Amino acid sequence: MQKLLPRLVWVAAGLFAATASLHAQAAKKQLKVGFAQTGAESAWRTANSESMKSEAAKRGIDLKFSDGQGKQENQIRAVRSFITQGVDAIVIAPIVETGWDPVLRDAKRAKIPVILTDRTIKTEDESLFACFIGSDFYEEGRMAADWLAKKTSGKGRIVELQGTPGSAPANERRKAFGDAIAKYPGLKIIDSQSGNFERSTGKVVMEALLKKHGRTIEIVYAHNDDMALGAIQAIEAAGLKPGKDIIIVSIDAIKEAVQAVVDGKINCTVECNPLFGPKVYDTIAKLVAGEKVPKKAFNKDELFDSTNAAAVIAKRQY
Repeated sequence: MQKLLPRLVWVAAGLFAATASLHAQAAKKQLKVGFAQTGAESAWRTANSESMKSEAAKRGIDLKFSDGQGKQENQIRAVRSFITQGVDAIVIAPIVETGWDPVLRDAKRAKIPVILTDRTIKTEDESLFACFIGSDFYEEGRMAADWLAKKTSGKGRIVELQGTPGSAPANERRKAFGDAIAKYPGLKIIDSQSGNFERSTGKVVMEALLKKHGRTIEIVYAHNDDMALGAIQAIEAAGLKPGKDIIIVSIDAIKEAVQAVVDGKINCTVECNPLFGPKVYDTIAKLVAGEKVPKKAFNKDELFDSTNAAAVIAKRQY
């Protein structure tokens, strides 16, 4: 018996070590995350996707990426697939605000936390998603309007290039801009059409607006930079100088747009930071660990015009 004791102790120690190792491996289990992206409609969206992908690779996260190609039904189908795959968390950049409750209820029943990024949704049950991480679209629209009012002394005829109909950024940027310029009777929106956040569509819409209104257009307010850059092509094709003959105010502050500010073709662009990857995965780690997270978290956005664009252009990451 005395001879067996050391061996039993050794066996017990070995079993304990093996169990500890299994627990350690379980603790380091690779996270599996599903991301339902809107699509690839703009340079901003491309940078947003790249941030999510590169940060996942950096952290060893198994990212299931789905491109919604601009259709909500594709995103909903992707979310249902993520649920079936048993992911640890689901990230959605909602194309539109409504119609999400049924699939979010399925995720909740499966006990999979859902994080909304970039765009919000409208729901009567906010327990269906864990949190929202993005930008304050209303504040962006207000910043653009306040800058314009100061630049023009509160006067000018505006055409508005709206984003995707029904989307949170289009709704809030339009409302904020309208609310802000209401204080200036001399600033009037004479026409407003959707460019769907796309450069090519922004160009086509601006061509139509120029044919309809001609030189009465003094200002373009674009809900994103890609539409503004498309509008610039149309304005130049019409023999006019963007930034001079027509003031251009936009939102996103992608590097190409900030360069256009430096070049004098865009007068002002309000930042909407797309680099969500680090903040999203930090949040997921906390949720998986059972920690509480803020219901809303906003990125800090800046405004770029002729006074500061040249100083920041070299450092722009997107």
